[in-house]
Amino acid sequence: MVSIKDIAKKAGVSISTVSYALNGSNKVTDETSSKILAIAKELNYVPNAAARTLKKRESKIVGVFLTDFSGDVYGDLLTGMKAVCNTQGYDLIVCSGRQSHRMLPERMIDGAIILDQTFASEELLQYADRGHKIVVLDRELDHMNINQVLLDNKAGATLAMEHLIEQGLTKIYVVTGPEGSFDSVQRMKAVRQVTEREPNVEWMVITGDFEKSSGEMAANQIIQEYTSPVGVFCLNDEMAIGLCNRLASSELQVGQDIHVIGFDNIELSSYVSPRLVTVDYSKRKWGSLAAEQLIKLMAGEPVEHERIYVKLVGGGSVRNQAEYTPVITVGDNSAAYY
Repeated sequence: MVSIKDIAKKAGVSISTVSYALNGSNKVTDETSSKILAIAKELNYVPNAAARTLKKRESKIVGVFLTDFSGDVYGDLLTGMKAVCNTQGYDLIVCSGRQSHRMLPERMIDGAIILDQTFASEELLQYADRGHKIVVLDRELDHMNINQVLLDNKAGATLAMEHLIEQGLTKIYVVTGPEGSFDSVQRMKAVRQVTEREPNVEWMVITGDFEKSSGEMAANQIIQEYTSPVGVFCLNDEMAIGLCNRLASSELQVGQDIHVIGFDNIELSSYVSPRLVTVDYSKRKWGSLAAEQLIKLMAGEPVEHERIYVKLVGGGSVRNQAEYTPVITVGDNSAAYY
């Protein structure tokens, strides 16, 4: 690879003179600058971005680290981040996998937004100790160089569980997210808190992974165990949609026999019939606020931890049990609801 040393040797000038010319400094005459730029072009010289970053101590690049890119949540989240970064003169790169972790300590990026389980909290705290600026979306960390912009998972899960109970449902299934997921853990904490206050409510856990397939598997279990109307709180919409799709091929009806609530209000949830009840929040706002906080942190400005507001979106996938009158068919032990 051609270096500025090679250019300096061919031009017969010092390395510093070449550096001044390549950076457009007025410390070099127009004649010398033109000569150096012509030689650089002739040798196909490409500036070393890493070396330039180390010298200037900034790259004008923000990195966002994600465990994976699947699901509908990430599109709006990244759109919000990109809009803020570009407005403030930063580019945004999206990273995934353990090898990408080195981009922060090697200062290939100026700061990081973390929504990635592959980062241990101890690792992030070590980077923060070295002065790296970080915003976390998936954990609680106390450090002057780390800011938290967290979704209010507990409030959302509380709204979902209380809504099912208010409809008169006394048996509720909860389909969880993957092990180690911060969102899943926080939502489950709220589920336990709500059910501790409701001794007449029976609740069962079905392990999921935030994928549609685990919602379908949960539906299979619920169908096998079904005896009377039940509620199902899926900790994300992907699983809730998978569950509803599977129920559509059974004799049980969503919103009558099985009452379903999701979480995230992804676009597809509005097309489920009946409309899926879910927990809504602005994904774009979450992303933009995370980027805003990181840029302030990098500029040395004071920041406070933030929570993203959530609300419940109604729909036909959950209905009040009082709306249905059981009708017993003579000679049959089963009940129909109208």
